[in-house]
Amino acid sequence: MKQRFPKVDPLIVLIVSAVLTAIIFPARGQFAEIFGDVTNVVIALLFFLYGARLSTQEALNGIKHWKLHLTILAFTFVLYPLVGLALRPLTAFISQDMYLGILYLTLVPSTVQSSVAFTSIARGNVAGAIVSASASNLAGVFLTPLLAMLLMGAGDGIHLEASVFLEIALLLLAPFILGQLTRRWVAGIAANKATKIVDRGSITMVVYSAFSKGVVDGIWGSIQVGDILFLIAFSAVLVAFMLWLTRVISANLGFKRADIIAIEFCGSKKSLATGLPMASVIFASGGASLGLLILPLMIYHQVQLMICSWLAARYSRSAEES
Repeated sequence: MKQRFPKVDPLIVLIVSAVLTAIIFPARGQFAEIFGDVTNVVIALLFFLYGARLSTQEALNGIKHWKLHLTILAFTFVLYPLVGLALRPLTAFISQDMYLGILYLTLVPSTVQSSVAFTSIARGNVAGAIVSASASNLAGVFLTPLLAMLLMGAGDGIHLEASVFLEIALLLLAPFILGQLTRRWVAGIAANKATKIVDRGSITMVVYSAFSKGVVDGIWGSIQVGDILFLIAFSAVLVAFMLWLTRVISANLGFKRADIIAIEFCGSKKSLATGLPMASVIFASGGASLGLLILPLMIYHQVQLMICSWLAARYSRSAEES
């Protein structure tokens, strides 16, 4: 019998490749500036495709379930940040920059594609997940930089300018709205593999750019293997805790099974695709290293995908048996 090996997520391969390339051939000088500009164009294209993919009818159908959406937004932008603040004592064991990276990951929006995909696999409320995840990303355009400004201010050695709101709105929100306005002509393109390719491409480019700057600035000497192992273990615990918390609270609030599943997968997830572009704008002139700030989010993203993939399959089997 032929032995089957588990498939490796292409995104993981791309991220690792970007990190290794940055270590060997970091972007410097004028090339780094041009590459940064091209990355911003790709990010804007991604959010244009996000806007073109979201069906107006799906949005109207899903938006009626306001209690579901408010619950998910509360987990994403209230409970998660509170957990991030409660973890501040970790600075006794890890560096300040790494803790700030952990705090930042608690401030970013939910994922879109994977949240919806896992909700669908688990037989949950797909329409509700689509609207909630999309609303989370739109709200994050304003809430993530606002929370970062309030919780990661000058006291932590990071300086944030109010102009980041305008920059993020131009980079993320404006293309999204343009995608909605032109949806009738470009929906077919956005619905195929184009969005996934641009999604992965933008993440890879942001990772390469951020890690290149870390190499050029010489900050990676402070990262130990133990730090990486700690972040993996920490991410697994945090994902498991948030999945449990979202399920318990939503059940106590009286939601039905399909809605509880949507809340679990949308309310416990954090978006790498949205979080990295935001970080590149929010912390562009800050005092901390962007590479160290995004490292916890990169690791957390991969861990949440693996755990949620297993959980969605378990829920699917349970639905078939009942």
